[in-house]
Amino acid sequence: MCLRLLTMGPRTRAQLAEALKRRQVPDDVAERVLARYTEVGLIDDEAFAQAWVESRHRGRGLAGRALAQELRHKGVADETVKEAVSALGSEQEEHRAAELVARKLAATGSMDPEKRLRRLVGMLARKGYPPGLAFRVVKEALGAEIEDLDTGP
Repeated sequence: MCLRLLTMGPRTRAQLAEALKRRQVPDDVAERVLARYTEVGLIDDEAFAQAWVESRHRGRGLAGRALAQELRHKGVADETVKEAVSALGSEQEEHRAAELVARKLAATGSMDPEKRLRRLVGMLARKGYPPGLAFRVVKEALGAEIEDLDTGP
């Protein structure tokens, strides 16, 4: 059963333990199976967490706070979560936030400035970016847009 789950995609030790528990596998048997899978490298929560952070940050634009919440929900230990999320770095997070805002900027062009600000900051907040960073990145993007209009053709 564990091999089948692992062939569908990476899983944490906690996810596999939960699957075994649902199938009413005795605790001692489940622990032996999970220990052996860990020993041979089929279960590696650290590698799972690092790959998860990299993939979800690049693909969905999630910030460290949202990524940490997802990893904890998947049963990854707090220390492992902190390690994986700390690999992002504040510059990388800020750069990704700016990319996300730049992609949405044109779609909000017809809105009044206040609504536009709220919409863009809200988008970043839902992705787990801290309020201070979200407001700063959005204001910088809006300011740059106004400068471009002033110095346009």
